[in-house]
Amino acid sequence: YSNNNYTEYGVETSINFPNFLFPFISSDFKRKIRATTEFGLQYNYQLRPEFLRTMASANWSYKWTQRQKIQHRIDLINIAFLYLPRISERFKEDYINKGQNHIFQYNYQDRLIINMGYSYNYNSVGGSIINNTIASNSYSIRFNFESAGNIMYALSKATNIRKNNDGEYAILGIPYAQYVKGEFDFSKNIRIDHRNSFAFHVGLGIAVPYGNAKTIPFEKQYFSGGANSVRGWTVRDLGPGSFVRTKNTNLLDQSGDIKLDASIEYRSKLFWKFQGAIFVDAGNIWTIRDYDNQPGGVFKFDKFYKQIAVAYGLGLRLDLDFFILRFDGGMKALNPVYESGKDRYPIIHPKFSRDFAFHFAVGYPF
Repeated sequence: YSNNNYTEYGVETSINFPNFLFPFISSDFKRKIRATTEFGLQYNYQLRPEFLRTMASANWSYKWTQRQKIQHRIDLINIAFLYLPRISERFKEDYINKGQNHIFQYNYQDRLIINMGYSYNYNSVGGSIINNTIASNSYSIRFNFESAGNIMYALSKATNIRKNNDGEYAILGIPYAQYVKGEFDFSKNIRIDHRNSFAFHVGLGIAVPYGNAKTIPFEKQYFSGGANSVRGWTVRDLGPGSFVRTKNTNLLDQSGDIKLDASIEYRSKLFWKFQGAIFVDAGNIWTIRDYDNQPGGVFKFDKFYKQIAVAYGLGLRLDLDFFILRFDGGMKALNPVYESGKDRYPIIHPKFSRDFAFHFAVGYPF
């Protein structure tokens, strides 16, 4: 490419009203709901040697709290427009025009994402929760569901509009995404004494494209590795499945439709505001469909459990009361890229330069 410069800008704003706003609804009903209404706008600008990509979105949501422990959120509508005014010819030739990488072909086109969703969050200690999770026994449950494109697809079928050359329905020439996505997350903290605790976490997510979509939009896909996932791998460096990373691997090659994460940590106060941790993480991502550019990445019931990566490590946390600075060092224990041999078990044959990953983050991983 002509240069190696990367620039990204993002801006967002929202306005919240402390009541339920919706046309043609009585005042008595609005008072009973006791929900907060949010209207938001977001804009993102990415300038890279390969392309210029922008994303503009707007959302209308409702939020309310129940018994100080349960939080509900309904995204009535979220409209996002992905626009690519420029793609370099080299990028087209390397990744798009060959007709082999369906993920690239799908994600580097102008596209509409019109979705709605619901999320549920429960925390057993409710409003009394504090940063120092050693202080009490607690658990939390999070569930999220979203759906995109269904209303537009029904309208497209009803009006019998023509599909474009890629076999997709489009609005004003812009194809729209269609998928369903669900996530479940459970975390629990077990207090041993005033200085020590165990914490564990399990999370599962799945996104299914259908109808007007060949794959999930990049912004909605899953990735693995990093400070809040399997910490023996750097961010977006694990999976999908037993996929082998090469020098030509792109971020889109290491994304998926299914994600599984599980972790356990032993946390202990050290001195002053410092805490230590010992952790074990496991997980990976997978694709629902078998793509040529992601060999070994598709989810199969008779193989997925063999492709679960495992890592272990140590962490140091600085608890500043209003937020926590976290430093974690992870080592690979089981590498799913290899089906057998010593490289599959780096816990037995460790190599620091190959198997270690360092992470800096704000807040606990779960």
